[in-house]
Amino acid sequence: MTKAEIGLALGGGAARGWAHIGVVKALADAGIKPDVIVGTSIGAVVGACFAAGHLDGLEDFARELTRRRVFGYLDFNFAGTGLINGQRLCQRLVEELGDRHIEDLEPRFTAIATEIGTGHEIWLSHGRIVDAVRASYALPGVFKPVKINNRWLFDGALVNPIPVSVCRAHGARYVIAVNLNLDMCGRGTIVPHFEPDVVEAPPEPEPEPILGKNGVAVRRLLRRQIFGKGETAPGISTVMMEAFNIVQDRIARSRLAGDPPDMMINPRLNGIGLFDFHRADELIERGAKAAHRELSDMTRDIEARRRISDAKSDALQGVS
Repeated sequence: MTKAEIGLALGGGAARGWAHIGVVKALADAGIKPDVIVGTSIGAVVGACFAAGHLDGLEDFARELTRRRVFGYLDFNFAGTGLINGQRLCQRLVEELGDRHIEDLEPRFTAIATEIGTGHEIWLSHGRIVDAVRASYALPGVFKPVKINNRWLFDGALVNPIPVSVCRAHGARYVIAVNLNLDMCGRGTIVPHFEPDVVEAPPEPEPEPILGKNGVAVRRLLRRQIFGKGETAPGISTVMMEAFNIVQDRIARSRLAGDPPDMMINPRLNGIGLFDFHRADELIERGAKAAHRELSDMTRDIEARRRISDAKSDALQGVS
């Protein structure tokens, strides 16, 4: 098989994206090395670090996260176009990737973003890696959009949640895709005769007072508003991410139906929330297990295609 024979499409999924680390490492350990890596949102973060040779650093960072540390990375911005400024996360990426450019990477890498206003699907395959990754994961309303070449860009999952098509466009002949939202496939069904058990919703209880000094009360309030309180009161982040992921799931299913990958890896991530960044150990393990389930089929398929390609090459040389 020729250059760019294997493509790896890493989908979006917020905190669930740590499962990509387990998938990528399992593939590498099995000798499956992609020639093209395309990532959307958190998939762009993992894909870029892998292509740049800094996956171990990203893994160390992910495994060290606790709930408190996750909240510490959220530099709130109440005067701009996103709830979170993102400078603390950007600085962490700069520490890992520096000022390296995408065109210097091997394997080839592309991050997917969406242009504000036009809805164009933007393929970021040149320029500074950190800027491309930030644009790809800039969740609307949460992170500030990123301006690149006079285009304002945000999360690529709005247009291409699992970028199989981009791998194909870059010449990949065998595409491995990672879908982080398999457990969302039940969404989109129709409930024609919905009869609620309770006609009137009970009144919500009065919120408990939040006490604190020197900004502690504000931080506690933000934590409650963003992450929710208990199982019956979803926070802002949960509402936004659930809405975003329903749309993402619909788009992904539609696009994959028209351009399916050669191999789909589906980590089983039931019970893990979209903001559970502190559960990296579990997510990485689940990603590795998902990849191992498909390894025998992948290696067999890839080897078969290589034999066919070698036979065609030998035949062409014989003719010449």
